[in-house]
Amino acid sequence: MVALDPAQLVGIGGVLGAVARYLVGEAVEVEWFPLETFTVNVLGSFALGLLAFGGSGSDAALLLGTGACGSFTTFSSFSFQTVRLWETGERARSVVNALGTLAAALAALGLAWLIAGAL
Repeated sequence: MVALDPAQLVGIGGVLGAVARYLVGEAVEVEWFPLETFTVNVLGSFALGLLAFGGSGSDAALLLGTGACGSFTTFSSFSFQTVRLWETGERARSVVNALGTLAAALAALGLAWLIAGAL
């Protein structure tokens, strides 16, 4: 087996996460709400929680945690879209996006914690 250095693991994971993010975005895109960003951030929180609470090794953490989850999730898009909704007068949607993303991501993380603890 070929050993990869940490930067290679992160890079490979980054490619996988970026492609997955694109595919999820295409599958759930709607005009009225940034559902694609919400979805990837919640799913990414769950996946990272499973990795962290499941006791993954350092190579898996680099490949899947830093690389894949890091490129799959997106705080910058979330922030931009939340502010853009506010600026365009969609204040209720802006607040729902901000609070809903935080609540759902924390719930996903909690679910991952419960599942990892049960395994």
